[in-house]
Amino acid sequence: MSTYLKYRPDIDGLRAVAVLAVVLYHAFPRDFPGGFIGVDVFFVISGYLITGILIKSLSRDSFSILDFYARRIRRIFPALLLVLFSCLLFGWFFLIDSEFQQLGKHAASGAGFVANLVLWSESGYFDSAAEMKPLLHLWSLGIEEQFYLVWPFVLWLAWQFRRASLALVPVLLFIISFYFSVTMVHVDPVGAFYSPLTRFWELAVGGGWLILV
Repeated sequence: MSTYLKYRPDIDGLRAVAVLAVVLYHAFPRDFPGGFIGVDVFFVISGYLITGILIKSLSRDSFSILDFYARRIRRIFPALLLVLFSCLLFGWFFLIDSEFQQLGKHAASGAGFVANLVLWSESGYFDSAAEMKPLLHLWSLGIEEQFYLVWPFVLWLAWQFRRASLALVPVLLFIISFYFSVTMVHVDPVGAFYSPLTRFWELAVGGGWLILV
């Protein structure tokens, strides 16, 4: 297990490739049909980096859940609030009432990190087109933050029993989440896309790589 994280230019490069893949997919969906995999790569990178931060603080006996969430807020909210405010300002002038109401709902769910759950609940025959949901991309942020509501506590608990149990945590999470992902995709494909339970295995891969390697 890595004792601490140094700057990894290769991870920054991989993150750039992941972003480019998603951008190209949205710009040219027919030419880059698999570009959405960039989001999955991002989940793995996030699991790796955040787990490194948590393990580092645990090994130094400086772990603080409040400090962890405070840093997450400082990192995410400035850009998030700018996006939400810009979209709401645009919607105030250019959207009809029903569209603006939906935008407000999505803005609130994005700020509360439950956008994936709200979008999941809206799916169906009468759902609006994706092009009419400017905050659709916040579904992935919702899954990330839902993971980090649980992951720090799980790692802290496992750390009390030291590395023997710590190594089992990402493995068990991977098995459970991946099982639900594979089975749910045949029953409820939309749910398999938006559900945190079917996505946690991707973040667990990143965390497990740091712990086990």
